Amino acid sequence: MDQVMKQDSRVNPAASNAAGDAGQPAGAELSLTAATAAVVRELSDAGKLGPGKILVVGASTSEVAGVRIGTGGALEVAQQLLEGVVQVAAEKGFHPVYQCCEHLNRSLVMERSLLGKLGLREVSAVPIPGAGGSMAAAAYRSMADPVLAETVEADAGIDIGETLIGMHLRRVAVPFRPSLRYIGSARVNAAWSRPPLIGGERAVYRNPETSGSRSCD
Repeated sequence: MDQVMKQDSRVNPAASNAAGDAGQPAGAELSLTAATAAVVRELSDAGKLGPGKILVVGASTSEVAGVRIGTGGALEVAQQLLEGVVQVAAEKGFHPVYQCCEHLNRSLVMERSLLGKLGLREVSAVPIPGAGGSMAAAAYRSMADPVLAETVEADAGIDIGETLIGMHLRRVAVPFRPSLRYIGSARVNAAWSRPPLIGGERAVYRNPETSGSRSCD
């Protein structure tokens, strides 16, 4: 475990630089907490996440540690990622929710008060590293009154280790490429959502300065 934690405690600069799009100078290192906070903050700014907004978080601590997803999860790693998310949530006021793995049908860990506010369907389970995943288990343990929701329509999402979070994003998802593309050894993907643009060739999406010459009525 000590060897794994030594690897987990820092962003892997070799993996980032090999990708060619990490946006980090050669040799730069960030703690997992700092790296997670940086990505979440960048996403929250791009997606205008604030009070009342929902961020879904999916993470494979195995991938962060540099092994195949589902083969080397660690609560210690999850706790570091969790701290980064919570830091930014406290700053911005949005609600983070945490996706379980497929063994719990990708249900979501959240506070019971949020589930009631959103009117979501509760499902019964307690996530553990072997069924739910380390990230969900760490989030569950950190909350005052945790509960699992069957699904959610989140305003944005971050995926650390390509765990697939798209089923919980509100339409229409807009891919977001953070400047830091790896946390540890895990590839990072993200998205924020916007309302669907409707209408045809006469539709406008900004308040016009003056009325158009044509009328629908």
